[in-house]
Amino acid sequence: MAKKKSAIRRPKAETPKGFRDYFGEQVAVRRDMLAAIAEVYELFGFEPLETPAVETVEALGKYLPDTERPNEGVFAWEEDDGKWLALRYDLTAPLARVAAQYRFDLPSPYRRYAMGPVWRNEKPGPGRFRQFYQCDADTVGSSATGADAEMCAVTASVLEAIGIGRGRYLLRLNNRKILDGVLETAGLAEADEGNEDYRQRTTVLRAIDKLDRVGADGVRQLLQDGREDDSGDFTKGAGLSSGQAELIMAFVGARQKDNAATCSELRRAVAGSPKGTAGIEELLSILDILSGQGIGESRLAVDPSVVRGLGYYTGPVFEAELVANLDEELNSAARIGSVAGGGRYDGLVRRFTGQEVPATGVSIGVDRLSAVLAARASAAGVQSERGPVLITVMDRECMSGYQAMADEIRRLGIRAEVYLGNASSFGRQLKYADKRRSPAAVIEGTQERERGIVQIKDLIAGARVAKTATHAQWKSRPSQFEVERGQLAFAIKRLLDDTRR
Repeated sequence: MAKKKSAIRRPKAETPKGFRDYFGEQVAVRRDMLAAIAEVYELFGFEPLETPAVETVEALGKYLPDTERPNEGVFAWEEDDGKWLALRYDLTAPLARVAAQYRFDLPSPYRRYAMGPVWRNEKPGPGRFRQFYQCDADTVGSSATGADAEMCAVTASVLEAIGIGRGRYLLRLNNRKILDGVLETAGLAEADEGNEDYRQRTTVLRAIDKLDRVGADGVRQLLQDGREDDSGDFTKGAGLSSGQAELIMAFVGARQKDNAATCSELRRAVAGSPKGTAGIEELLSILDILSGQGIGESRLAVDPSVVRGLGYYTGPVFEAELVANLDEELNSAARIGSVAGGGRYDGLVRRFTGQEVPATGVSIGVDRLSAVLAARASAAGVQSERGPVLITVMDRECMSGYQAMADEIRRLGIRAEVYLGNASSFGRQLKYADKRRSPAAVIEGTQERERGIVQIKDLIAGARVAKTATHAQWKSRPSQFEVERGQLAFAIKRLLDDTRR
């Protein structure tokens, strides 16, 4: 009897939980956005820096919001020498390491920008992924409030450069020092990293940071005993009394009709706290500097609910969010939330050197902004990015001639490719062109070759005419025409440059 063949266990083709794949147009949108952001950063005088995707766990520090995950929310592993390494969770912690390591070589202040993916071992959720792109700009070595104001200004410039115009975004500004003053009033003293008091204060910060996701009642629960979400998962609270929680909620809801009134309300909330009062003065200085650049109430609001989830912030913090009417324009069922944020982190470099090194920065959320721009383009009926012109293959023995056609078109800066699939039928090749969003297809069979011509099939016009055109319009602008072989590349260029497209 023949032996039974053992069943081959094949891996399941699926994206890991909390991650996603990016395809052609998504990558292209992000590429263009990164280029636009880099241009703005460089106009402001920042220079590029690239650091490894991997840092030591010790260098990264424990600042992530999700403390319930292994290694405080990072993807980490132990090396043979006993050292723990981890994928970076943001671009700021690696910068602190660089600033300390090369402190005698770098200019002070050191102004850099960085772009790339970061990883967080957090619980995935709608719009919340474990890998995402960030674009940061930072100034290390300046304690001036002008450096904090500049981060708000560069964020506004970036948003406008990528197509989020004025009136469609709002910068929301606060100061951790003010919150520290409120916590001091509530009986929560400052504490060193690692002890129980520090963890409690950190839990309070993270609870406030979730206001837009869980609402005021959810924050109250997180400030006290804890909260159970819709999935049944329970998040342990900060353990505050109801009186302490209400004091903090009053601070979170202290935003008034304008920035001056909000600052006055906050000043009353931190009366008697030198640190809180200093935070108010810093806010007023930032508002004054930005006002001189034309960034006023319509684009900038003091908002006490902004605290930022990361634990290393020490002073002014801010977030940029898209305003409600843009959500409506996109027909968004859910609030888009923050698309950028940052603030001052004066203690991060000191962890390495023991010396005070002030720093401030901003991080742009590329993935959210890419999704917004794609949704806006779709809502406005903007066509997807064109694919390559397709050179169809009618005779495989003439492949060198087809490749020459593609080369001539590329020399004019136009994307082009020769069909290299196995399907030989013309219909199958056109289906391929459709999936590639090709604007045109080039056809040269035996008859065309003998006559010294090629056929150009206008795929965009063909699709449009098939949907909307009258018979007369069809005749006046045929979707397929012939040109002399030597004029192929120029004919393609004229076709794609047509203003009616």
